[in-house]
Amino acid sequence: MSRVSYRTIEVDGRTVFYREAGPRDAPTLLLLHGFPSSSRMYEPLLRAMAGTHHLIAPDFIGFGHSDAPDPRSFAYTFDHLAAVIDGFTAALGLRRYALYLQDYGGPVGFRLAEAHPERVQALIIQNAVAHEDGLGPLWDKRRAFWADRKAHEAALRENFLSLAATRQRHLGSDPDTSAYDPDLWTDEFAFLSRPGQDDIQTELFYDYRTNVARYPAWQDWLRRHKPPLLVLWGRYDPSFQSAEAEAYRRDVPDAEVHLLDAGHFALDVKADAIAALATDFLARRARAGPPRE
Repeated sequence: MSRVSYRTIEVDGRTVFYREAGPRDAPTLLLLHGFPSSSRMYEPLLRAMAGTHHLIAPDFIGFGHSDAPDPRSFAYTFDHLAAVIDGFTAALGLRRYALYLQDYGGPVGFRLAEAHPERVQALIIQNAVAHEDGLGPLWDKRRAFWADRKAHEAALRENFLSLAATRQRHLGSDPDTSAYDPDLWTDEFAFLSRPGQDDIQTELFYDYRTNVARYPAWQDWLRRHKPPLLVLWGRYDPSFQSAEAEAYRRDVPDAEVHLLDAGHFALDVKADAIAALATDFLARRARAGPPRE
């Protein structure tokens, strides 16, 4: 087991917490987490891949152990979260990296890739959406919230931030739930229950509509840059449909796609398999040289 270090750094006057493992002169893998998780979700990869990579996993502002300022003093938008992570990479001197994107990490990471395509050596996508294919019937009520926030906000908060919903994000439709540690969702729910979190997460999810609007731009970025792309997908995800995994091949035809018997947070039960797939993918792509422009 490799050592993981737990650190903080100040970015634009805010404290960003992050986890770090592996030698700093090794290839860097920047891991961006989802909702309502934090960098904690990457603990298995930090320990399994530290022999070959320098792994950095920050908590977004409003999540985990990073600062969570009141929405009246901090704009909770994905543009703003991405700007903080951009500042975070600058503060750490990260000039080249592979990106591992899950859920909310997708829209943050794609914004980072748009701003600095020359830094992105490879992409690993794990249940993060950049096409309408991934948004099924579950998103009808969420689109209604975006269309008329005042009419739908109370219902969204009651469901979106509940313990039941937090649990269901992990279990999804998996027929075998015996491998899922209940601490996964009870710990997340404890963070969601902190004072102010309901306002923070509601503000940020209202801004999620801007991500859907940017899907065509992200698809265009993928088609133009054709980065080495590994797609890992938990097939039992209740939030994002597995058709999204294959949708990435429309943009990057040689993308490697693997459907896993797991839910939205596939690392819950498939950490060893994901670590092996990611390590092999990055090693082969490193031998093949830089991505085509």
